[in-house]
Formats: sequence, C-alpha cells, structure tokens
Amino acid sequence: MLVPVLLAGGSGTRLWPLSRQARPKQFLPLVDDNSLLQATLKRVAPLTGQTPPLVIGAEEHRFLIAEQMRQLGIGGPVVLEPVGRNTAPAAAVAALHASREHGPDAMCLLLPSDHVMADAEAFQAAVRAGEPAAAEGRLVTFGVTPDRPETGYGYIRAAGDAPVLSIEAFVEKPDATTAQGYLDAGGYYW
Repeated sequence: MLVPVLLAGGSGTRLWPLSRQARPKQFLPLVDDNSLLQATLKRVAPLTGQTPPLVIGAEEHRFLIAEQMRQLGIGGPVVLEPVGRNTAPAAAVAALHASREHGPDAMCLLLPSDHVMADAEAFQAAVRAGEPAAAEGRLVTFGVTPDRPETGYGYIRAAGDAPVLSIEAFVEKPDATTAQGYLDAGGYYW
C-alpha cells in the first residue's frame, strides 16, 4: 500500500516578500488557481486508491492546511509539528503512522508540497515504476535529467537499466566545472 506523505512544514522565508512565515509558499497559488499544496494533493490523487494522503505541517498552519484540503474535497490525516525539525523527523513520523494505520508493508511516498511539476502523468508513471523496487524493501528516489550545469542542486549518479536505476553516488551542490562535467558525462540526475 502506497501512502502519499506531503511535507508542508516549510517556513516560507525564501520567496519573501510574497511568502511569509504566516503563509509560506506551499499555501500560495503561484502557477494557477491552486496553491502548491493543492497542486501536490491533486497530483497524488490518482496514486492513492483508497489511501488518503498524510499531510505533515506546522501547528501554526493547521487552518490553512484544513481549508485547502477541504476546498479540493480531499480528506486525510494531518500531523502538526509544534516545532519544525526538517525532513528526517517528519519521515519517521510518517513511517510510524503508515505502519500503524496500514500495516508493516505500507510504503511512504515522501513529497515536498512546494514544487511545481508540469507533467503530472510522467510523475505518476515514475512513482508506479518505482513501487516494485520499494515493495522489495529498497529506498527509491526520483531524479530529473539536468538540462544545464546547476550548482544549487545535488546530483545523483545512477547506473543500470531503466526505469529503475541503482544509485552509485550523491554529490551535494558541486562547483560549476564539476556540474558541467556531470552534464557532459550523462548518467547524472538532480
């Protein structure tokens, strides 16, 4: 069973002055009429079947989360963090919740709720392609083929046969020369 987990606890400091601590970017409609959280909820809806998404967010945003879910007619549990502690503690809470509610074989699909993805069907296909590997107990991550040397992203070096590749290395935010080398070599993903 796949349990989508939307991480919605960001503080909203990077898009100031548009986003604020009281209304971080995941709650803003930046691309269309839906907020980024709502777009993420809609993107995972075809993957969930009968499993509602789990949203993990800040206590101070509980009403924003509830209202944006209500507007879409999407229900599901919400875990509120009294204090933000980043991704690892949220992932642990999600795993405990999924195991308790859906059994020890439940798989968590951890997703930021503040990303824009133009091709929802490609995302859904990638998730479905990764499910068998996750069901075997493997950790699955998703990469994007880089189109330019970018020093602000981490790079995954992968090998194997598509659609599921093995990760050989991860490099956090390389310098421009190294990033260009990764782009030229191929086999690297953001």
